[in-house]
Amino acid sequence: MTSMLKEVLLGNSLAMTWGDSLGIFAAIAVVASLLLIYPAMVLRKYVRIMINILDEHAEVEENGIGKNGLSLVHENVSLSATDGHPLKGVILSARGQHPETHLNGNSKKGNNGTNGNGHTTPTTPTTPSAPPAYRGTVVFAHEFGSVRTSCMRFCRPLLRAGYDVFAFDFRGHGESPPEEGYKPRQWVSDREQADMAGAIAFITDHLDKQGHPKDIGLFGLSRGAGASILGAVKCDDVRAIITDGAFSSDTALEYLMRRFATVFARIRIVAENHPPVFWRFLRWLLFRECRRKFNCRFPSVRKAIAKLGPRPMLFIHGEKDSYIPVAQSQILYDRALGPKTLWMVPGAKHNRAVSVRPEEYAQRVIAFLDEYLAVLTPTPNIRIKRIMRSTTVIHPQPIPATIGQTDDKIDNPVPVHAA
Repeated sequence: MTSMLKEVLLGNSLAMTWGDSLGIFAAIAVVASLLLIYPAMVLRKYVRIMINILDEHAEVEENGIGKNGLSLVHENVSLSATDGHPLKGVILSARGQHPETHLNGNSKKGNNGTNGNGHTTPTTPTTPSAPPAYRGTVVFAHEFGSVRTSCMRFCRPLLRAGYDVFAFDFRGHGESPPEEGYKPRQWVSDREQADMAGAIAFITDHLDKQGHPKDIGLFGLSRGAGASILGAVKCDDVRAIITDGAFSSDTALEYLMRRFATVFARIRIVAENHPPVFWRFLRWLLFRECRRKFNCRFPSVRKAIAKLGPRPMLFIHGEKDSYIPVAQSQILYDRALGPKTLWMVPGAKHNRAVSVRPEEYAQRVIAFLDEYLAVLTPTPNIRIKRIMRSTTVIHPQPIPATIGQTDDKIDNPVPVHAA
């Protein structure tokens, strides 16, 4: 009797043990599933949101003279991207401008002028001045949604200073035909990289045939700035690079992911405290999905800039840029290895520094090119003052300037004022 009772109790104990174990295993499986499924659902949601942002077409205000044509003598040319896609471009020569651009005196129409009352008054005789001597060639890369003729807003002072300008339409813009199956977006892809590399190859070959040095400068806006950096990596003929509103797609999209995470997340505190590895993995996952969905790659400008070596760079960015924060240019500035300047323009929005401070804009750009690209004596009355390590601030006049630190900090720019 006693032994039978012991066997019954032992059996019940074993049954309870197995039951408890199964319950524990089930609980563990549920928790593990939640730990895996919830992050996967969050990642899927974020990737879907970011793909919609990537695919969105933002209206871009036209910068320059748009499709109305060029007011200067120019040569329209045809060229090819490195992947063979046909492109259209234009070469503007500092020696081929209209005569009125080089007139000395008070009138462009003759020896007589008209005063405010409508009466004809004599004026100083006008004589054409000699065109400027050749100083170098600059390749202009327009922003998304624009065309090659927008270069005039930015490059007219360069022509007056003696620099030739070569501008081209990225594929799907202006007169460059679109590529079947590819949609241009606001983020620089391997297609724009191929367009930029083709433009560089075309103009260096053209300069060689003309008997000029093959050294060139690049001047890019926004997406065109990123394409310029990517295109310069494998071309030693690029001696100087100017960017306005530059960004790298990976860091810019990570910024947007963090920003929209707090907007769309159900639990705000969770969205605000994802670990850094979460964002890096999400960034990798996003670009992997984009490559499959959009049939293109989005190369990292941030990684490319470190491959440029000691080439000089001038970064320009509007302090009131609500589209691409100035910190995005400063990330690139911090990774640049050569002489570098970051000019953050007070009161300027995205790519609008040239409108806010047009004279200073021209002075800084020309001074930079005079130091690092020009084949002749620098433009008079512009001096360069070197400060800190491999960093320059331009002082054509006592103009206040703001640059970023040369260390790894990106959130605390150091104000530097003219002496």
